[in-house]
Amino acid sequence: MKKLVALFATSALALQSTAYAEVLMNWKRLPLPIELKVKQERVIFVDKSVKVGYPQELEGKIRIQSTGGAVYLKALEKFGSARLQLMDINSGEIILLDVQAKSSAQNADEPIRIVYNTSVENQSTSYLQDNHESEDVGNYRPSALPAPAALTRYAAQMFYAPLRTVEPLDGVRQVGHRLPSSLTTLLPALSVKVNPMLAWQLDGYVVTAIKLQNQGNNTVNLDPRDLQGRFYAATFQHNWLGAKGSPEDTTMLYLVTEGYPNQAVIPEGQKYQPKKLKKTTTKTIRVVR
Repeated sequence: MKKLVALFATSALALQSTAYAEVLMNWKRLPLPIELKVKQERVIFVDKSVKVGYPQELEGKIRIQSTGGAVYLKALEKFGSARLQLMDINSGEIILLDVQAKSSAQNADEPIRIVYNTSVENQSTSYLQDNHESEDVGNYRPSALPAPAALTRYAAQMFYAPLRTVEPLDGVRQVGHRLPSSLTTLLPALSVKVNPMLAWQLDGYVVTAIKLQNQGNNTVNLDPRDLQGRFYAATFQHNWLGAKGSPEDTTMLYLVTEGYPNQAVIPEGQKYQPKKLKKTTTKTIRVVR
């Protein structure tokens, strides 16, 4: 029995010696340097649901997978430093990684965990435009679509298309939407949770991406006429929501306003009331003949 216990203890120590320690990296709005070893996967624990954007020069050189708050990177060949962008799907926050791959790299098999001392702030979203691609930026032409339509398409691509395929839009910039984290006055007639996410501006117009999530057990049909406020345009990614808890219970709404959206929605705590026509009083005039 003593020999078995000793053997078990020796095996446990052997397992502990082969366990990898996590490399902690503190995100302070400065790009985090990541080294990869060719043909070897490295895990980065972000602890956020993220989408990964990468420059076109890495096409075919790296395999990227993101699931459950972790990003899996595997270099297929050597490449120099290139910038990846991790976008938090829930908040739109962005984390920058400067990744390079070598044939041999020390400790490149150790998992990395990103830690946050303070909340990550929103940053400009110049996806796929790093230093290596700056020379091609001048080749882009302004969109032939009107600004409201171009903004709506751009916002939809940011949320539903792979980041590497997002079409650059000349003159667009990310802005703060200046709205509360939850809106109850936008769709007061529906049992829907309304959360503003991100906003972009172009030529005096602002498009705000708003997440809609069904809170009931019945299917909800979405109609722009149910929106309360003053908007230039409104587009739903999907025109209906499935029951709460189903894969179809969430979609995005893209509101286009002239100026910031906080001037277009009804303030929280106020109820929407349609304008009432003023009553006219009729006077009887007696004509003396």
